[in-house]
Amino acid sequence: MGPMLHPMISVVIPARDEAGTIAAVVGGALSLGPARVAEVVVVDDGSTDATAEAAAAAGARVVGADGGPGKGQAMWKGLAESVGDIIVFCDADLSPFDPAYVTRLVDELRRHPEAGLAKGRYRRAGTGGRVNELVARPVLELLHPDVAHLAQPLGGEYASWRDVLEQVPFVHGYGVDLGLVLDVAARFGPAAVVEADLGDRSHRNRSLDELRPQARVVLEVALHRAGLLDRRPDECPPLSAVPGYVRRTA
Repeated sequence: MGPMLHPMISVVIPARDEAGTIAAVVGGALSLGPARVAEVVVVDDGSTDATAEAAAAAGARVVGADGGPGKGQAMWKGLAESVGDIIVFCDADLSPFDPAYVTRLVDELRRHPEAGLAKGRYRRAGTGGRVNELVARPVLELLHPDVAHLAQPLGGEYASWRDVLEQVPFVHGYGVDLGLVLDVAARFGPAAVVEADLGDRSHRNRSLDELRPQARVVLEVALHRAGLLDRRPDECPPLSAVPGYVRRTA
């Protein structure tokens, strides 16, 4: 975390069964050119369709999520496999994908010397964001007021310095997005979490059956980090604590 004249940027995309949208997301990120995006790493989280093939054809480096299925595990694997000084995470189901998401996140992160994590703030078309609005934001207001101002604490688009991400755990599954916000704020201070305006964003709405487990793990993370739940959510350890971990080079 700190000033760097020409940081290398990696875009990491966790993906499961997103063959219909992944190529456009990969291609959009790579269209920024190597001076802005050095690589796109797609972590195939056990897809049963042609997600991996479509991502590779679009120019991504595709790796498997070998830490077990789940968004958090895939993101942790993507961090370990990437080379960037700044890591930009993007969801694989964005349609359409605006390459400005990447540049706005990176620019906001670099604009604030104290920032370790830049979350995307956006307007969603149609309905959606139910877990964000009905679970995440209320529980932050009650238990974590220092970061309760965040508009989309569960949003999948954010940028962070590698040396920040290597010092915090990655909660398994869909708890990872809130976990990173809370853990970065706890370790580096609330001012380390900033927001970037990404304008409009669209992605597939999920059913209540899919959202219920997500809401549960989000609540578990918020309660545990507030000291109100003894059982620690399952998580991948900080990479800096993994014996033998060596940062990948370009």
